[in-house]
Amino acid sequence: MSADSLILRGKHVRLEALERRHVDGLVAAADDAALYRWSPVPQGKAEAAGYVDTALAWRDAGTAVPFAIVRMADGVVIGSTRFWNLERWIWPAGHPSHERGDPDACEIGYTWLSRAAIRTAANTEAKLLMLTHAFEVWRVLRVCFHTDARNERSRAALERIGGQLEGILRAHRMAADFIPRDSVRYSIIAAEWPAVKARLQQLANRP
Repeated sequence: MSADSLILRGKHVRLEALERRHVDGLVAAADDAALYRWSPVPQGKAEAAGYVDTALAWRDAGTAVPFAIVRMADGVVIGSTRFWNLERWIWPAGHPSHERGDPDACEIGYTWLSRAAIRTAANTEAKLLMLTHAFEVWRVLRVCFHTDARNERSRAALERIGGQLEGILRAHRMAADFIPRDSVRYSIIAAEWPAVKARLQQLANRP
């Protein structure tokens, strides 16, 4: 299935390939600007439209697969996330992976949720759906996550699901408050995925 039609379905949420039709839903989901101290989240229709257009440009360039996070119960958009920094390694001719086509590694990021969806199963299930696709469909070797070093909640969440701390990248990216941010880097590799999957399933199935 191509990036512009991919849908990942769970019990609580589904991840729909991001489209311009999601703009109004993103605007409504991101209506509490004070909530997003560490994440670049679009405010208002013009910013949301630009956000979607940028994500689609990355998709068309083959470097990202962006999603709208949609609540299964009522079809309401509650946030966004994406695969990005898709890496396709240059395997030598004759190697079993030489012509496989799918990414060899990727990053999951640009994840944000509406206030009502925070501390629900939405984020856990979204990660489960994306990691399952990455490791079991694409058969990637590694998935990475980066978060602002100041974002204690995000760091705790990544550690809770089994992300392994690799270190801190200094002055790594521009932060949401427009300073050079230090990023904490986490990763999950293919050998760790079965244990991470079991942990995520346990967390997602909590009442």
